[in-house]
Amino acid sequence: MHLEYGINLEQTQKLALTPELRQAIAILQLGTAELAQYVENEVLENPLLETQDNETADGVNSKEDNARIDWITYLAEDDQLDPAWRDQLPVDREQPERSSWDSYVSEVPDLSEHLTLQLHLALSDLHLIQIGEFLIGNLDEQGYLQMNLEETCQICRCSLDDAEVVLRLIQSFDPPGVGGRSLSECLLIQLEQRGLRDTVMEQLIGRHLDDLAGGKLSQIAKDLGITDQDVQSRAALIRSLDPKPGRNFSRPGETRYIVPDVVIERIDDEYVVLVNDALVPRLVINKTYRNLLKKRDACDPDTIQFIEAKLKSALWLIRGVEQRRTTLYRVVSLITQFQREFLDQGVSRLKGLTLRQVAEAAGIHESTVSRAAANKYVQTPRGVFNLKYFFRRGVECDFTGEIVASEVVKRILKELVVVEDPAHPYSDQELCKLIEDRGLHIARRTVAKYRQELDILPARRRQRPC
Repeated sequence: MHLEYGINLEQTQKLALTPELRQAIAILQLGTAELAQYVENEVLENPLLETQDNETADGVNSKEDNARIDWITYLAEDDQLDPAWRDQLPVDREQPERSSWDSYVSEVPDLSEHLTLQLHLALSDLHLIQIGEFLIGNLDEQGYLQMNLEETCQICRCSLDDAEVVLRLIQSFDPPGVGGRSLSECLLIQLEQRGLRDTVMEQLIGRHLDDLAGGKLSQIAKDLGITDQDVQSRAALIRSLDPKPGRNFSRPGETRYIVPDVVIERIDDEYVVLVNDALVPRLVINKTYRNLLKKRDACDPDTIQFIEAKLKSALWLIRGVEQRRTTLYRVVSLITQFQREFLDQGVSRLKGLTLRQVAEAAGIHESTVSRAAANKYVQTPRGVFNLKYFFRRGVECDFTGEIVASEVVKRILKELVVVEDPAHPYSDQELCKLIEDRGLHIARRTVAKYRQELDILPARRRQRPC
């Protein structure tokens, strides 16, 4: 085999991510609070960048506004500016009226709101929903039920069986252990959701919690007929459970806020999309360096080179922030169109929607939609949601021809399990058939997948004697 050196010319095509493009991608993925911090850091690094407060941006400080030079116009008319840079200048547009970010903040849902949302996803029967809302309203801040079921039946005018069915449903919600009437029941609920509940754990939690706290492991082992090592392993498992499942949620009077990146408001019969950029400072070019660019002949060449490099960086940052705003607006506007029925009627009308559908409608790449939806929250008339909440796989309904979101299928699945006969629970195949009777065709393995995602045990483990 003969080897030799040589020089060959080849022409190839490949996609290269420039630093500017990387910056634009990073900016697109940031939430509002993170973007504000990112912009502030860039201002500290780049002397050509300055921020304006709301008063200056709104024209309150008229004296400074009269003295301000339109730097975009100046740069566009500068014959010595690199033409490639001139093409990157943002289009001058009238600044909209800026409002305080306080008008956009939304309080984090408390435990009651968190559970009520799950209740409406799981049930469609209004009477059962009323019972559930009453039970949720009688949970304390730690997630424990403070009302016995007999009193619930009297107040809600329902049967004890209905009250027990709804309570059992609430006890399957997130956070695990919620709805317990005692510490023992709270812990057993969490074990059951993990599939770790057995007779020994029931006896250990029901009779020996005080002994466990006192370290009487040998006594417990002797009483339960197990080894000391088994008691230790079970004690470690119990310590991993949460005795106060509701403590991580906000409480009445407690200030815990998230700032939505986008707001959808209903005005008459239309929905209006507003990008919340009130926290992000408005960027301008420093006046001193603008004047230096005018007098480039009198400046040191190295100084001019430094200013031009920083100017290019500043323009890319301004452009990236503007592109983020535009892309986010387009994506949320399309989501609003696709999910109009959800906004009108609630979660039961949530449609299946994919990133590709929005990308094709917007004329952008699917990955761009994914980045635009990342780490973003949207405030709607139905509440505050993570933007990716609206992207759901779905199945076609034979009756309406619409694509129904998987969340709706899960709601139907959970409702069927709630009303099933505990002595003869539905198998996955039976659940599949019952869902098909509602016009939704899904595979048995899909039913099993959704059941696992909902923390619903298999039929043999849901079976309870009458």
